[in-house]
Amino acid sequence: MSEPIEITTHTILRALLRHQPEIVDWNHYLTMARLVARSLRMSQSSLLQVGIATHRSIGKYRLSYLIPALLWHEPVTIVISDAFQERLIGNEIPQIQNWLGTSKPIYRGVIAPDSKFTGLWIVDPQSWLDLHLHHPDEIANYPTIIDGADDLENWVQALLTHKIYPQDWDKLRTSQPQTIWAEIARIEIQLMENLWQRPFNPYNCYLLDASDRSLVESLTKLAKSNLPTNWQQFERELSASSERLVWAEIDRTRGTFTLAITPTDLVARLAPIWNRQPAILITSAVDLRANAIGYRQELGLGEIASVKFPLDRQKDLFKLYIPRWMPMPNTSKFQPVLVDEIQHLLYSIAANPQFVVILIKDTPLKAQLAATLAAEWGTRVQVDRTDLNEANILVCGWEFWQQHQDDLPTPQLMIIATLPIPSLEDPLVAAKVGFYKQQKQDWFRLYLLPTGLRILHRAIAPMRSSQGIVAIFDNRIDRRTYGKQVLASLAPNIRINYADLNRLSFDGKVNSG
Repeated sequence: MSEPIEITTHTILRALLRHQPEIVDWNHYLTMARLVARSLRMSQSSLLQVGIATHRSIGKYRLSYLIPALLWHEPVTIVISDAFQERLIGNEIPQIQNWLGTSKPIYRGVIAPDSKFTGLWIVDPQSWLDLHLHHPDEIANYPTIIDGADDLENWVQALLTHKIYPQDWDKLRTSQPQTIWAEIARIEIQLMENLWQRPFNPYNCYLLDASDRSLVESLTKLAKSNLPTNWQQFERELSASSERLVWAEIDRTRGTFTLAITPTDLVARLAPIWNRQPAILITSAVDLRANAIGYRQELGLGEIASVKFPLDRQKDLFKLYIPRWMPMPNTSKFQPVLVDEIQHLLYSIAANPQFVVILIKDTPLKAQLAATLAAEWGTRVQVDRTDLNEANILVCGWEFWQQHQDDLPTPQLMIIATLPIPSLEDPLVAAKVGFYKQQKQDWFRLYLLPTGLRILHRAIAPMRSSQGIVAIFDNRIDRRTYGKQVLASLAPNIRINYADLNRLSFDGKVNSG
């Protein structure tokens, strides 16, 4: 009788690690490989929080799922972003196949392979989810490894969100009899007037109130036949029995708006996916708890095996600076003190310019700070730019950094103005909080805080590889009860003070003099 795949995988990987010293060292290769192999053999789902950032980890944890996937005698789906597929197919998989002496077929495509396929199907997350959500009969139920599942909720939300763009109004008019063109135009103008009367918010995003929704519903009743595709989808969602979130995104410079609609509850849409096949979800760090109960509840994962690998307390260290004298972020004193403190911090490393990232969520403050710093450091200061060198000071928002951090130099210093906890000023966040309240759940501890900690963990990931400095000027860490959870999510680190900063050289080492 052949030995279980866990033993085979462990034996082969251990020998490989001994004889391939060029492989990047990671403490959990063997444990993760056994867990993946067991999930394949038992046909059971699992969640693996690898700790290290998924986007910076080529050559680390991926070895631990590729070996059991290639050794497994049945087909396996690997869901991974396009950015990593070329490297996976062109380099890593051929190299591992050569090591293993296997020749498992590799298929890359957005259309599911036929039922006779026995290899690895490599597909991007959006295409895989689209098949499951909209064409479940067209997809084979192979065991599935989802690499980088931190973004799973965002992927699903984007796929289930339908939008009506400004140009869609013209398409609607031309698809209908001329006798109702004037009424369509009247409704569009009325919606625009209603939206422009709303109080300004920095997100330029507004939930539709009852009168706005009534206007949209009257429009869909007025134009029933030959509706363009976008309008058909929007009408279906609007008339759905389950609750939907409907909002408008305003472009004030162009004087246009975009309508959007999405389900408020994703669990009902996601749960059937996990029932079709076992899924191995690989994330960076989505929950402080090993069982990741909050993350699992959000995605309808149910009771599955969940493991959280600890970071290396020596190799993954960074230096953490949190000044205790900062005013609270919601006070008028915060901004001037913040600008002053950031200038002092930049002066302390000015002797040896290195790449610096300053993360600021507040758009007006971002512009103000950039202008102040540019007056001192000139063109070194850039705002939301990617064509940078290792001497630049980048001032950007959290979303920009999340989207582009892979393409930018690794910072030696990262400055964080405030924690990335979603703001209730964002109407979409407020609506989701309302959903949690309806369910009588703790919306802060189940939604706002975990979401903010995930963003924070991924943002600072490069600082662990550079062992650089992270300065956080949000003193809620020290003054709020949830600050302990924030600090726990930042571990391991070395907490430093102002005196230490003045003795740090540009490479982060402490000067003995």
